[in-house]
Amino acid sequence: MTDLLTLTAGPPANGGSCVARHDGRVVFVRYALPGEVVLARVTGERGSHWHAEVVEVIEASPDRVDSLCPIAGVDAAGCCDLAFVTPEAARRIKGDVVGNQLGRLGGHDWSGVAEEVGSAGATGWRTRVRLDTTADGRAGYHRYHSADLVTDLACAQIPAGMLAGLDGSRWPSGAELHVVLDDDGERHVAQSGPGRGRKAATKVVEGSYEATQRVGERVWQVPVTAFWQAHRDAARVYSGLIAEWAQLSPGMSAWDLYGGAGVFAAVLAESVGDAGHVTTVDTSRGSSRAARAALADLGQVSVVTESVRRVLTGRPGRADVAVLDPPRTGAGREVIDLLAAAGVPRIIHIGCEAASFARDVGLYRGHGYAVEELRVFDSFPLTHHVECVAVLTR
Repeated sequence: MTDLLTLTAGPPANGGSCVARHDGRVVFVRYALPGEVVLARVTGERGSHWHAEVVEVIEASPDRVDSLCPIAGVDAAGCCDLAFVTPEAARRIKGDVVGNQLGRLGGHDWSGVAEEVGSAGATGWRTRVRLDTTADGRAGYHRYHSADLVTDLACAQIPAGMLAGLDGSRWPSGAELHVVLDDDGERHVAQSGPGRGRKAATKVVEGSYEATQRVGERVWQVPVTAFWQAHRDAARVYSGLIAEWAQLSPGMSAWDLYGGAGVFAAVLAESVGDAGHVTTVDTSRGSSRAARAALADLGQVSVVTESVRRVLTGRPGRADVAVLDPPRTGAGREVIDLLAAAGVPRIIHIGCEAASFARDVGLYRGHGYAVEELRVFDSFPLTHHVECVAVLTR
């Protein structure tokens, strides 16, 4: 294997690389942009293809800029892997990647650009972050695909002051830090571990264990270790979209699957009214507790702490609308088979990983569903990650 290669970067690939070729072999090159000529260091071999990362840009793309994140890049933190490209070009690249994945894995033709989320811009948008700790007790971010940590905490995703005072050698080795800047502007810091199981108890270091989150007039108290959208505007933007796309009327029913703290259940309940019914399902006990408290005034909402698969397996009848917001791995064949068998006529599917989202779209299409609407959001600026939302009808 040659250590250094001169390559011309081709189209963007899922995961943040560009596709290049060397002597007929595919090379996935990180930190390159389409059309650039780069000197790249080979970092690994996987079957018929290599992985590499740029060490020198020979002919730069006009979309390349000085890194917007001071700690990211080759041999640095893996936090902001698209910090070297203009935000506008990054959104075009993300749209191209999603379109490619939908065509290859979903059998669906789509082209477009990832949309901005709210008004936060490309930096300072993140309000939740998890940090690991080094052997000598310093908090940090991982290098790309590495257990090594970068202990400079100045990531461009983080609002000014959010991590102030959390650096230095003050944490137990092996601990995890959960840091939240909530919607009241309060900072909460919790330490999990070190250890596993019962030994991994969570200790509140600053603030409280629950953070205040708001969507519209409704307030949630969400554990700092539970799921909430990392982008400060995402919960509001997605809730508005779900309310619009669900097309529910009073008396109808809806399922909110992988529902977390019940953010989507709240807007679904408003649409179905007192005569309708919404079931929100999640495996997290902390999220379910937050949902029950925040939605206590909505008698038409049932909160179920269980796996989506088990609930769908044992549930008779069907809903008029199902909303799914699964983890990065997607919903998968078994869950989608169950939804189709239940005869749900309208499904809103959210995916935060382009390939698994595209695969799931293909699975729905195999059951006769058609894509009615599809939008892609740049919910994780400076990174290759996206959020995709589709309406599927049958």
